[in-house]
Amino acid sequence: MPDRRDLDDQAAPAATVLLLRDSPAFQVLMIARHENSAFAGGALVFPGGRVDPGDRLAGWRDLADGLAEDPVIAAAQIAAVREAFEEAGVLLAREADGGPVSNERVRMLNEWRQRIEKDDGLFLQLIHDQNLRLTCDALGLFAHWIAPPGLHRRFDTLFFAARFPAGQDVREDGNEATESVWIAPAEALAARQTVDRKIIFPTACNLGLLGRSSTVESALQWAREREIRPVTPVATMRDGKIFLRIPDDLGYPIIEEPLDLARPD
Repeated sequence: MPDRRDLDDQAAPAATVLLLRDSPAFQVLMIARHENSAFAGGALVFPGGRVDPGDRLAGWRDLADGLAEDPVIAAAQIAAVREAFEEAGVLLAREADGGPVSNERVRMLNEWRQRIEKDDGLFLQLIHDQNLRLTCDALGLFAHWIAPPGLHRRFDTLFFAARFPAGQDVREDGNEATESVWIAPAEALAARQTVDRKIIFPTACNLGLLGRSSTVESALQWAREREIRPVTPVATMRDGKIFLRIPDDLGYPIIEEPLDLARPD
């Protein structure tokens, strides 16, 4: 688990989730952010966002399986599940009897999404009233990134990975998320290189890391086995250009690139 003792208080806690599937190929779900979004407008990202007050409510202890003992990580787990529901219409939950949540059941809850975006505390009410339980036990911690000082919007983000719930469909919200894309990690990185897709540096690095696996289970297993340390990019000057760089001992195949490619604006 991340060592959080030295985190900068100005970095807002956030969470994101890599939803993975094996068929028709090993792919990750990505969404295109609205062009007018304050952060990474138009970029292809994983569902996610800021940890909200409602994600920290004590009532989640009775409504989520596998919730972490660490309250910071637990709030991030809730935020990741909530953001997947808000942005992609995907609900990482199970019925009270332990059975899967059907696509039809999630579709019927669709009207709650915009309400929850405006009032995050309603997510707990929804799960309670529908007699559901969040499957936080399906979330594997995948990475931990802290944006460097000096950025307009700075986040301390926990990345989780999870198998996409069988039988569910993706329903982008049309507000924050204007498009949903199932894509292989290498394909996403190739589209970035040809400028067909805008992908910011942390997302690109984690696509590269994800691309080291070939199945959902191997990706989750590797995340369980490796040490997950906080990653904070640093800016370095070389040959008159500014580069963003991360340590080279964290397993990432991408460790450096020019700032003009890496920046979100």
